[in-house]
Amino acid sequence: MKSNFTFKRNLIMAYTALAFANIAQIAFAEEVPANDAAEDEYTFMDSVKTGKNLTSFRLRYENVSQDGLQPGTFANGSANPTATKELEDANALTLRSLIGWQTAPYQNFSFAGQIINVTKFVDDFNDSTNNILVNGASNQSRNIEYAKVIDPSYTGINQLYIDWTGIKNTRLRLGRQQVNLDNVRFVGDIGFRQVMQVFDGVSVLNKSLPDTEIFAAHFEKITQITTEQRDGYFDIANIKYRISPTESLVGYGYFSNVNDLGFGNAWFGAGTLNNAGKANSSADQSNKTFGLRLDGTHPFNPNFRAHYTAEYAKQTDYADGDDRIDAHYYKVGGGLGFDDLNFRIDQELLSSNNNQYAFQTPYGTNHLFQGWVDKFLATPRSGIKDTFVTATYKYSDFVFFVDYHFINADDDFNTVGGGTRTNGTRYGKEWNVAATYNYSKNVMAKLEYGKFTEDDHYAPTANVANNIAGNRNRIRDTEKLWLTAMYTF
Repeated sequence: MKSNFTFKRNLIMAYTALAFANIAQIAFAEEVPANDAAEDEYTFMDSVKTGKNLTSFRLRYENVSQDGLQPGTFANGSANPTATKELEDANALTLRSLIGWQTAPYQNFSFAGQIINVTKFVDDFNDSTNNILVNGASNQSRNIEYAKVIDPSYTGINQLYIDWTGIKNTRLRLGRQQVNLDNVRFVGDIGFRQVMQVFDGVSVLNKSLPDTEIFAAHFEKITQITTEQRDGYFDIANIKYRISPTESLVGYGYFSNVNDLGFGNAWFGAGTLNNAGKANSSADQSNKTFGLRLDGTHPFNPNFRAHYTAEYAKQTDYADGDDRIDAHYYKVGGGLGFDDLNFRIDQELLSSNNNQYAFQTPYGTNHLFQGWVDKFLATPRSGIKDTFVTATYKYSDFVFFVDYHFINADDDFNTVGGGTRTNGTRYGKEWNVAATYNYSKNVMAKLEYGKFTEDDHYAPTANVANNIAGNRNRIRDTEKLWLTAMYTF
């Protein structure tokens, strides 16, 4: 608690210093002679006219084909009478409309507002809107027979903030805002989904030191992609030093004092597993993460380059967080690039705490990791060791992408009974392909496909019988297809 107090006290001191600096600047400005009319000629309406458009429209079709049975219960806990039937394929056609504007700076202030609307044109999918993000119970009762596509209908304020730039090389932002840090593994807006993750609070970006960017933030509310809002606070400290324009070293600390992020049983296991008779669904999910990341592309000449990444992080409980939260993370890898072709091989570990808890990234854009099929948005308690190869190729206005993942556990996990194996280590394999066509700087079209194939039959607890209830919890073979068209103003 002392470290939390110190961090918040330092943030308050920084914001107070910014406020006094602004007052001093205003006082100094009043001493400027009236005949200096250059600033007077630039009005607030001029700043509105010369501002930045925050408007885009994204139309997407998504198809999900997933093996397995329909969920056994509805969101209210009542039994699903069709629970013994196969899950139906999901078909979703949705339009995301973002409409907004940010003014140019006027007397060191700029203002931004952006509204969001997500409309369903084809609604044959389970959008998971009972406010539990990743859990077997997170089902839209009306469409419980369909596979999931987490794109609920929604209209609201996506961003609404004020920027102040009264100190050189510094931006203070107050309000609801998107945040994307580094490779968005730990903090991102989950922009792939139609409803994005946004944060309410204050952030500071400073670039005063040579080749250095310092980002700090204190957020009091998080709006998730299910449209659910989580209260508490989330503090961020992220310092990036640029070794070169394409290489950087980053140190970070993330402090989450949000007792309920909606993951509950997905983090700690069903019922009261490993929790002395207390419900895991109500276990406090507050945690802190410290890490260091070295990442970049080193060019040897205009046609040949090397890619590399080395990152390590440690995660433990924070504030009143559950004491099972204790795990670590690493990512190592590299590759080469020749002209318009790039390829690399990487391994990412989200470790397990003796099958009680595994390293989690609740604020990250997790769709981009462990494959696009989204089987591992929350890390299973046995952890994940993902070894994958990636290749990209650019040809004219097209960009082609392919990757292949070998997704294993950090610790052995239980398997569904009936076979010769009682413990497993191999969740499965996944491959993804995409083709992007950039028609112009405003128009983009994209085709994406992902397929996950199950290996060992994962079970959440020991001695799970090879029956309907046991097989419902398996990870299961899944295929997904996306067709996207986007216009950005």
